[in-house]
Amino acid sequence: MRLFFLTLFILLPLAEIAGFVVLGGMIGLPATIAVVIGTALLGASLFRLQGVETWRRAEEAMKRGEPPVAEMFAGVLLFVAAILLIVPGFLTDAAGLLLLIPPLRMGMARLAAARFAQNAHIHVHMSGAGRRPPPGEGPVIEGEAEEIGEEKPTLPRDDSPWRQ
Repeated sequence: MRLFFLTLFILLPLAEIAGFVVLGGMIGLPATIAVVIGTALLGASLFRLQGVETWRRAEEAMKRGEPPVAEMFAGVLLFVAAILLIVPGFLTDAAGLLLLIPPLRMGMARLAAARFAQNAHIHVHMSGAGRRPPPGEGPVIEGEAEEIGEEKPTLPRDDSPWRQ
């Protein structure tokens, strides 16, 4: 994992610099700067709009009694997209813009949520901590309940056949 991040922090800036040189040579310096600023502004506005939509979907899931796991992962991916769009460069802008495509982002979020749930399920069963029996299994305790409180005495009725 360390090798991955080391490679990422060395190769990504080199690739971004190469992109600036190549694209800047093709379209010129002012256009290159305009593209970088434009993608940052576009990404920021899309991030704001889609962030509100993701929050709304999370609230709807909670109202239905469902955990909003996929929506939370989508929110994290939106944050990552915003960071990628702030970092100057064409590769990071492309990755950030891809994360702003709702079907792609939600698909990635659902995949991450499913993987997270699968890993959590395996961890719980391996450790045994917090394990609950499946519905229909486990001890059954039967009993009777009696309400305790002030009882109002009932007066016999005058027309009762038991009263003489």
